[in-house]
Amino acid sequence: MSAPAGTTAQTVPDLGDPEFWRLPASARAEAFAALRRLEAPVRFTDRASGRPFHALVRHAHVVEASRNPAVFLSGPGVTTPEPARWVRTVFGDSMVNLDDPRHADLRRIVSRAFTPRLISRVEEDIRAVAARIVDEVEAGRPADFVTAVAAELPYRVICNMMGIPERQRRRILELVNHASENTGVARGRIRVPGRGLRALARMQAVIAALGRERRRRPTEDLISALVTADVDGRHLNSRELGAFFSLLLVAGVETTRNALAHGLHLLTVHPEQRALLTADLDGRLGGAVEEIVRHATPIIQFRRTLATDHDLDGTRLAAGDKVVLFFGSANRDEAVFADPDAFDITRSPNPHLGFGGGGPHFCLGAYLARQEMKVLLHELLTRLPGIRTVGEPEPVPSSFDNRVRSLRFTY
Repeated sequence: MSAPAGTTAQTVPDLGDPEFWRLPASARAEAFAALRRLEAPVRFTDRASGRPFHALVRHAHVVEASRNPAVFLSGPGVTTPEPARWVRTVFGDSMVNLDDPRHADLRRIVSRAFTPRLISRVEEDIRAVAARIVDEVEAGRPADFVTAVAAELPYRVICNMMGIPERQRRRILELVNHASENTGVARGRIRVPGRGLRALARMQAVIAALGRERRRRPTEDLISALVTADVDGRHLNSRELGAFFSLLLVAGVETTRNALAHGLHLLTVHPEQRALLTADLDGRLGGAVEEIVRHATPIIQFRRTLATDHDLDGTRLAAGDKVVLFFGSANRDEAVFADPDAFDITRSPNPHLGFGGGGPHFCLGAYLARQEMKVLLHELLTRLPGIRTVGEPEPVPSSFDNRVRSLRFTY
């Protein structure tokens, strides 16, 4: 680890140490606040890979790296450590690990598939799924909010949107859980996405088979739209479809699930904010969702690789250097957010980076996530006005996402 002049190893927390991610959230927040007070990004060494990286912890620095894709590349890999070449060859490249022109080509195909008709159907489906989930809560009185509510909504919506047959959904969910269970920190190291490769391979095989079937007999679902699209003569092939579905399940299920879990807990431990919200649910709900996403920041970090030498606000970065964009720290930047540690659903403006810092990799599912959160929270607070969490969320130590394993609740 190296630090700017005037700092010492004792005053700069080591973000490359897996044990840092086991610290309580409050201690990590204090550490990032200390880093933001320094004049320049600090250089750390990742213990898992042995590779150095510069930590971008300020809002302005994360935005600059996100919106300058010609300099800050995603192609080498945005996770830590980077995905192995053979893994990318076998499973296909996720859009998050691509640069233009390949990224632009795939994003264009996906964007064209989200037609106004499809979006309208998805919005109706979100309302129907949210109502059914609350029906199930009333009937079964489950104890864990994550498994019974927060994870169910985005998973069912994505399966409906993609056209996944009911008979295959539980099996796919089991495979998703196996593929993602090693994301976190364990045995003194940082675990990363992609270690459950056998489960990932089986899941992608199921999706590839569905893609082949929909090419022969297309329906009105998203898989059909993706495999039959004709955008400059291109559609998604089987590997691209599998990689996109995997991304949807991580970005669309994991992040929304965690935001919903953190959101219910925030509204429980901040009764004054809950009272503001319920007094004007329709008027305040959009602001509440934005503040939940800012405060919780479901995705903690992504990395970029320097394509050329670059001056970042006076810090000289060399071609080939790695930088890590810490979205959670950027969302607590005192230069942008007044009283940044406070949970305030009236915060305006709220230029949070919970869906990324802008640029070509801004979250494609941001609109879907916002709709899911607004609809479900409205349904819960209207039909179960006494809903609240019991105790603290059980976190999963992770340098990648702000994951909640379980969260007890009642109403």
